[in-house]
Amino acid sequence: MKDPMAWVERFCYKHPRFGIPNLMRYVAIGSAAYWLLNLVNPLLVSYFSFSAERVLHGEVWRLLTFFFIPENMGWLGLITIYFYFWIGSTLEQHWGTGQFTIYFFSGAVLTMLYGILLYLIAGIDMYLTPTYVYLAMFFAFAVFFPDLQVLLFFVIPVKIKYLAWLDAALFAYSVITAPFPYNLLPVIAMLNFLIFCGGELLHMLRGNRTTKNAVNFRRESRRIRYVQAQKLYNHKCAVCGRTDTDYPDLEFRYCSRCAGYHCFCQDHINNHIHFTE
Repeated sequence: MKDPMAWVERFCYKHPRFGIPNLMRYVAIGSAAYWLLNLVNPLLVSYFSFSAERVLHGEVWRLLTFFFIPENMGWLGLITIYFYFWIGSTLEQHWGTGQFTIYFFSGAVLTMLYGILLYLIAGIDMYLTPTYVYLAMFFAFAVFFPDLQVLLFFVIPVKIKYLAWLDAALFAYSVITAPFPYNLLPVIAMLNFLIFCGGELLHMLRGNRTTKNAVNFRRESRRIRYVQAQKLYNHKCAVCGRTDTDYPDLEFRYCSRCAGYHCFCQDHINNHIHFTE
């Protein structure tokens, strides 16, 4: 069966401009604003949370403001906002803007659809937050950067994979102990993680059982893209992606016929489709 991730990668390859650049920056700003608003007037923020009943009665802005609800309204909430901004920005550099945008919104859409269907079928208006959307983002980060160390409480060094195992245990506990149909919400919200990272997990497990020296070419290509994204450069070709850092002897120019400022290498300055917007 074709890996669903391959379809996503093909779509993003054919539509390189798809996605929202720096998506987590906007989410972090919105979450910080939500956090501050809660300090000023906690009653007012109730107009921004997700409610299937209110959405179906015309309050459609809740479909957007739902993204900005922090996991914690105390001072720990600011740390959480920064943490998810960091891992989301890193995933965007690793995957690319298009794939990360699809990943983030697919989890949110699945969560909202479950809430709306639950209201239409059972009449239950479930209060929803993006907690499991962020958890799916963290699990994806742990798959690609398992040995990265962070300072827990700014003091204790711990690897991401250990935090992921702890979150996975808490996730399983919530599925087991929560009453039906509330216990299905975490599973529904995490489906996009299985779609995007299920193949990567299986490959890692098979690699551990068979040969540890085998090369995961998809993961390696993503690693190379991530490393390249970290390099500082002054000029980058909008067609082939070569930079003056990787190719110091290559000549770069800007096209006066393209809308905006677009740089091209000497091989593509006269051989490219002009940008119109």
